Amino acid sequence: MARKESEEQRESRRKLAQAQIRQFPDPVLKTETKPVEVFDDELKALLQRMHEIGEDAVGAGLAAPQIGLLRRIAVISFTDDEWMSMINPEIVDYSEETEVGGEGCLSLEILLREHHSVPVERSTRIRVRWQDEDGDVHEEDFVDMPARIVQHEVDHLDGILTIDRAAPADKREALKILRERLS
Repeated sequence: MARKESEEQRESRRKLAQAQIRQFPDPVLKTETKPVEVFDDELKALLQRMHEIGEDAVGAGLAAPQIGLLRRIAVISFTDDEWMSMINPEIVDYSEETEVGGEGCLSLEILLREHHSVPVERSTRIRVRWQDEDGDVHEEDFVDMPARIVQHEVDHLDGILTIDRAAPADKREALKILRERLS
């Protein structure tokens, strides 16, 4: 019985978190963000809030526009319980090798509910430069799924959704599902 209650509580947290995430076709999702210039306690509190929303929503990442903020901030989880913050991330190098893979998005919840992932071609290796919550600069290579997740979140910061990166037929299919469920 306790396990069932725990699952119900988890689903309740997921729904509450999802309710805070902007959904397609909200125009903020198509708007480019502005760099963060002040690294203070307010920023740290925002990052903590984003980590909690991302975790409760059961996402692999969350970008500030998804909660209505046009700031260049993303939080990312490569494991179930560890989140990292990327402030002012910039992809400084892409591998020529690419791979097409299905992506879900917390701002396209209708597609998630329909178990529909959008096929997107991404570089399999990237090099990223970003700042942490204290403003310190980091640079690191990401490969395979972590590279895909980072590229997805950086796209959000540039006003780009997965459906914008999809092949024309895949985009039409995703938009058809979205239009049917939104009308």
